Amino acid sequence: MVYTRLNIMPHKILIVLITLGGWISSVTLAQEEDHPLISRFPDSEVVDVEFVEDANYRLVLGTLQRTRGVVVPENSERLRGDVTKLRYEISQEFTGDDVFEFFQQQFADSGYDMLFTCSGRECGSSNYWANDIFRNRVLYGPERNQHFMALQAGDAHLVLYIITRGNRRTYAYLEIVEEEGAAPEISLPSSELLASIADTGSIAIPGLSFINDRQLEDTQVLADIASELAANTELQLYVVAHLSGSQELEQLLNRSTARAQTVRQQLINLGVEANRLVARGLGPLAPSCAGDNCRERVELVIR
Repeated sequence: MVYTRLNIMPHKILIVLITLGGWISSVTLAQEEDHPLISRFPDSEVVDVEFVEDANYRLVLGTLQRTRGVVVPENSERLRGDVTKLRYEISQEFTGDDVFEFFQQQFADSGYDMLFTCSGRECGSSNYWANDIFRNRVLYGPERNQHFMALQAGDAHLVLYIITRGNRRTYAYLEIVEEEGAAPEISLPSSELLASIADTGSIAIPGLSFINDRQLEDTQVLADIASELAANTELQLYVVAHLSGSQELEQLLNRSTARAQTVRQQLINLGVEANRLVARGLGPLAPSCAGDNCRERVELVIR
């Protein structure tokens, strides 16, 4: 689930917490708050926050390599817990090396145990990190411009990946794994659910809950999206629904198509031109997504 900022309220930002089972809640927190285990790099801004509950997490502890078509680390460890994911965008006056040194010193001062670190080409392909490990293609860049750290902080584990892309944008991406129920609520811009779609090509809509395949429980998030679409009149989208379960494939495809049509129709009811939206249902045929377990989701994809 990806969000970026546009016209962020100066004093507060809304967060959406997304859990593995699809439960979602929202709270308002001060914009300056970070995860208690880290402090952000100066002049950086949070552009994505995601929370995944009770995840089966692979902690990478070695260089990545492709073996028989599968990307695997030289060493790794399996963890289970709640995962908080944050992506920061860094001011262009700083380099990835600056960011790496900042966090390296911060973690050392905090007494965190370094489990593995690498920089540049010794980390392996940035494509592997972005698309196979983190499943976030925005993190892809030249190998020479990357840094990685895996650390332990008490019962929690932290992963930091820093990349400067070819367009000179630098991102610091953090994944924090904690025992179930220990992860805090993190602030996230709410007003710009569509702003990152140009970078990623798609977003999963947060907070959708279906009473049945033809009826939504809450449409507020769609009202927000419709408002944004009104300000982006050239944007044309596929509304793509995903649905897994024990039913036959054909039934899951039909049900997911019905869900996509339901969301499309609601957006039309909210004022979005019908010719800008095309509904499609994929059932269980596209299981992978950035949120790990995304068996039931509806995405907006650029046409």
